[in-house]
Amino acid sequence: MPTAIAVTSADLALPPPDAHTPPAHVLTPPDRQPLDAALAETHLLLEQHGYLVVLYPSSLPAAFVQRLHTVRSVLESDRIALLEADLPPLATGVLAGQLRQLSVCDFSPGVLAAAARLLAHYIYAGALLNSVARLDRVPVSLTAHARSWMPGTQFAVLASPMPRLVKVGDGQLTGPEFGTYLTVASGQLAPDWVKSTLAPQWRVLGLRETPLPEDSPRWWGTGKLVEFAAAIPDISILYQLVSSVRREECHWCGLELIGDRCAFCSAPVAPPDDQRSLPATAGRAARASGSASGRAR
Repeated sequence: MPTAIAVTSADLALPPPDAHTPPAHVLTPPDRQPLDAALAETHLLLEQHGYLVVLYPSSLPAAFVQRLHTVRSVLESDRIALLEADLPPLATGVLAGQLRQLSVCDFSPGVLAAAARLLAHYIYAGALLNSVARLDRVPVSLTAHARSWMPGTQFAVLASPMPRLVKVGDGQLTGPEFGTYLTVASGQLAPDWVKSTLAPQWRVLGLRETPLPEDSPRWWGTGKLVEFAAAIPDISILYQLVSSVRREECHWCGLELIGDRCAFCSAPVAPPDDQRSLPATAGRAARASGSASGRAR
């Protein structure tokens, strides 16, 4: 079975692009599920899939984040990766979809989980807003704040990968230089500008619409918005992108990874000298004898 990908709300589990992409597992908030039930649910996922990758937005309530860490700690399982995504809600769902696509490939759990940080840099996430007066996620100038009070003014905002804000009609948002699909979620604004202007400017390969995530109005500071995210849709390109990155072996838990940190045990990649002095077998032995985060097999 492929590594399980879980999200923290149903609106982050976007419809799969094809029949081969597994569904996302939606975890229940702590105010609607007792701890015992959460432990049983997570234990079953581990039994069925071996490893679990949980992707959650940075705006997730503290009580829910604490529940995730509590479940991991009580199960004493280093087979659970908790990944915080510093992306808008819709883009977080798009990223989860990419991980779901890659979960059926031959990547090890460590590489799959670590790929989230890499793929996030290739997602262009933004929104069309009628006001930026309450926007605190992207730098907003005093002029833009003042224009927010003018009737009919709309702003195009890019939150990732490079923040940018322009008044619609006065400038353009720099888009991706590679082929993407544009996912669009409408709030209390019509998506006409996104479909007829932004999509052609960014030369997207296609466009799909989905309901607006519940947390989007809070993230963007207004309910009058259209959220969008442009991302690579082709699994073969995603596979090549992840495959091109050098792989390391975590000196602590022994999992394969890409990047500078293990997504499962959070250990940083050791410098070459340290890797020679503390091989993976030594790290595993040390963890088994003294660490509180041993495996729950």
